[in-house]
Amino acid sequence: MSYLNLNLDKEFWGKRIIITGASNGLGAMACKAFAERGAKIAMLSRSKKTMDKLKNKIANPSNHISIKVDLLNNKKIIMAIKKAKKFLKRVDIVLHVAGGGFGLKEKLIEDKDLKMLFQINVGAAAEINRLIVKDKSKNQFLKLVHVGSIASSEAVGSVGYNTAKSALAAYVKSLGRELYKDNVIVTGILPGGFTAPGNAMERFRKKNLKDYKKFIKERIPRGLMGTSNEILPMILFLSSKHSSMMGGCLVPIDAGESKNYQID
Repeated sequence: MSYLNLNLDKEFWGKRIIITGASNGLGAMACKAFAERGAKIAMLSRSKKTMDKLKNKIANPSNHISIKVDLLNNKKIIMAIKKAKKFLKRVDIVLHVAGGGFGLKEKLIEDKDLKMLFQINVGAAAEINRLIVKDKSKNQFLKLVHVGSIASSEAVGSVGYNTAKSALAAYVKSLGRELYKDNVIVTGILPGGFTAPGNAMERFRKKNLKDYKKFIKERIPRGLMGTSNEILPMILFLSSKHSSMMGGCLVPIDAGESKNYQID
């Protein structure tokens, strides 16, 4: 099998995938992309109604299941993953899209709010990964892909959001090293600003077009906001067999927005 053939259109036929944050934004677009490529998907989010509508629009609706879950509650996560496993039979890929800052911009953030941000951005992913990896067969290959943010190193968001995303980056880096020997490839992407249907940047554009344009002018060198269609190819790559050397890696995909660099 040649690893030089980057045909990602045939890579996912018959693959079994769990996607969190699946009801809108990048998660919904990822569901569409994987479904078009023949994957079987367990879609997880808070809104089953929205996921059901999406499921009926994407390719092969009967190949997918929508599962309502509150990612702030680990007991409900356990129930949702049990249901996903029963439907999928096995899990080849987990794509963690769920996360966010939830409008918590307080500089001196309260403990309860910080814990909530940690749970939704890190804790839920860690619990799902635990549940999936512990039941994986020894020789099965598994891909765990996490959607982080350039805020993990740039501190461009709120105190709480920056901190949670930094923790997620450390988690991916650490877990990637630990699980390599178990045929588990743990990766992440670090997007800058981009629009997807219903995501935070799209809401920002609709709410305050003037500041949205200012953001593009001041922050994005190419002068053009990114889109989910520019993010998805990297997600597909990291979910594929071609990512075999990417364990523990976090890939910036930000159109030059970030300014962080390191010289060893």
